[in-house]
Amino acid sequence: MAKLEDASLAQLFTEARTRNGWDPTPLPESVLRELYELTKFGPTAANSSPARFYFLTSEEAKERLAKLSSGSNAAKIRQAPCTVIVGYDLDFPETLPKLFPHAPGAKDWFNDLAAREWGALRNSSLQGGYFILAARALGLDVGPMSGFDNAGVDAEFFAGTNIKSNFIASIGHGTEEGLFPRNPRLDFDEAAKIL
Repeated sequence: MAKLEDASLAQLFTEARTRNGWDPTPLPESVLRELYELTKFGPTAANSSPARFYFLTSEEAKERLAKLSSGSNAAKIRQAPCTVIVGYDLDFPETLPKLFPHAPGAKDWFNDLAAREWGALRNSSLQGGYFILAARALGLDVGPMSGFDNAGVDAEFFAGTNIKSNFIASIGHGTEEGLFPRNPRLDFDEAAKIL
């Protein structure tokens, strides 16, 4: 596998920015489907793939989410062409016979509810990271957010399911509106060790 060119690394990491302002032009459904098709290939434990992605594109759906958000997030949700709820399905073991067929008993690995919840949250978080990188790879900007009422979102969007919300992310083509200067990051020696 070859290293990506500097321009690709910049698009995915070093020049990419969290957006707060949005061009409201709608995104075609084909782009949302392409985004998921890339995201789904990121690795998860036992190929469990517990993340569930709700793409809110209608004014009505975005308003339902905006009312459950905090601070300035409501305005971002209303302005962006799409905001995605990244959730996790606690019933993910039911799909393991399809997703992890070489281990027929894999479903039974998650009988403990606490372990199932940790596995679902951890792996949906991984999938959320893949989602952000896939969006950037497709030329989209992303604005991830955690300021919202999780219980309210779960009741509003996931009632009757065993899905819980993890985080939300607006996607589309960002503007310079509300763009903060890039914040510092920790240096290698502050955040990492080679043992």
